[in-house]
Order: sequence, then structure tokens, then C-alpha cells
Amino acid sequence: MIKYSDFDPSKKAFIFELDQVLIPERDYLLQVYYLFANFLEYTETVPLSAELVEFMKKAYDNQGKQLIFEKSKEVYGFDEKYAVNFARLHREAKLPLPLLLNEGMLDLLQAIVVDRKLVFIATAGDPVQQLNKIRQTEWNGLEHYLKVYFTDELKPKPAPDILLEILNKYQLQAKDVVLVGAGQEDQVFASNAEIDFVSV
Repeated sequence: MIKYSDFDPSKKAFIFELDQVLIPERDYLLQVYYLFANFLEYTETVPLSAELVEFMKKAYDNQGKQLIFEKSKEVYGFDEKYAVNFARLHREAKLPLPLLLNEGMLDLLQAIVVDRKLVFIATAGDPVQQLNKIRQTEWNGLEHYLKVYFTDELKPKPAPDILLEILNKYQLQAKDVVLVGAGQEDQVFASNAEIDFVSV
């Protein structure tokens, strides 16, 4: 678990990815699957929502989020037309439960804010979907201190354009900033902007 004391105290700004760093993407997607399965059962009466949710959950845990709709359609035989509903829920779902921060992230963010450092989210993916996640995350008041950027509005990761824009807008030097991310792509993303990287 990352703690604020682990960071160089000279850093002036912290940039976070959203998925797998601040929140578990799985928590969002499983609620999307739940909403879709209930919609489908209400509309078509079959399959039973509980059965479809369990199938989607296992498919996600075993093989990831790719082709979940296609795999489910193949097994349960529902109409391709529901792909539109599935995609819309990914972008606009009103979740039954709020998303919770990953373990340790609330304490880390609070410590950064108390020390009067800047906090950014620079997140990849569909901006509408990512904003939907952010709006339904329980931030415990920290939302007022977050500055949010969507990498795909300029150039997708690992192109550093959004990081360079943050540096320029807030008159920061690369040495003043650290990117907190997950995986090789985030590491390259930080390296391309010549800023430090810490992996969760």
C-alpha cells in the first residue's frame, strides 16, 4: 500500500490514473452487468438476471472485459440489438452502489490535500464513461480538490500530450510531478513526459 511518506516531499503535484489505481474497474463493470441483466430479464423474461450476472462475472474474472456481450449472447441467445443498451450502460449507468476508493487511496489523497499539493486525475478511455465513474465514486469531500483530464480528448496514452498540458497550465516542471499508475503503459506515459512514476 502506497503512503504519502513514501513520496519525495519536494513534489508539488500528483497525477493519478482512475481505473485500477484510485478505484477498481471491476466494481463498476459488475454493477453495469447487474443492471443489464435485470433490464434484459424485465424485457425478455429470460435469461434470469442472477444467472446472466454470474456468467458475466466469471467471464470477466477469467478472460477480462473484452467480448463479454458477445460471449453472453452466444450462450443465452438474446438479440444483437441489445448491444446498444449494453454500451449505453457502460457510459451512463446510474449505479446501485457508489464506487469506493482502493485501499489506502483515501488516506493518500487526504494527506496530499492537507499538505497543499495539487491532485490531478488523467484517465484513459471514453471520457463520458470515465466521468460517470468519477461522479459515482465516494470521495469523502475530496472531489473539490480534484482536477480531471481525459487523455483521449487530446491523444491516447502513452502519448504525453495531456501531461504536458498539465505542466504548462499549472506552471509545473517535470521534476515537480509524479504519476501514480498501474502497468507498463502508465510507466511509458510518465516516461514520455519525463516525469517520475510510481506503480500501485
